[in-house]
Amino acid sequence: MHLWNPPFCGDMDMLIRKDGTWIHEGKPIRRTAMVELFASILMLDKDGEYYLVTPVEKVRIKVEDCPFVILDMDVTGTGKQQVLSFTSNIGEVVNAGKGHELSIEVAAVSGEPHPILHMRSGLNALVNRAVFYRLVDLVQELQSESGEQMTGIWSGGVFFEIDSQHQ
Repeated sequence: MHLWNPPFCGDMDMLIRKDGTWIHEGKPIRRTAMVELFASILMLDKDGEYYLVTPVEKVRIKVEDCPFVILDMDVTGTGKQQVLSFTSNIGEVVNAGKGHELSIEVAAVSGEPHPILHMRSGLNALVNRAVFYRLVDLVQELQSESGEQMTGIWSGGVFFEIDSQHQ
């Protein structure tokens, strides 16, 4: 898909809500297979906009937050050998690690955490609240080589640091 460069054909009346619901012309798309199909051709362009892209057309859609939502998490191993496997609302399973970074941003105004996982090709998934609470239980503290205390979570041999002031 990344090699396709079709002409822009306009905007489509499609929205992906923050909760992961796909809306077309004001109505939720109920067929899982249809959502999975659309998700397979979704891309985030350099302009920061989301598009559905085929070999012959490119249409812009709206996304409230992240296009996907993490609904479940499995944990295997501990410490540096720990692997966090996340399942999205479209059934994709991704192991957090190199290329699939886990981050927790904090909203400036509300102070609310905004945990996200990079799924693929610039597309992120919002980690739902239940999974986020399970993640919090896995937070560890380490001492860096320079002697600084670091707070974060291991997965796939990568330590994802979390800013301690935002916990």
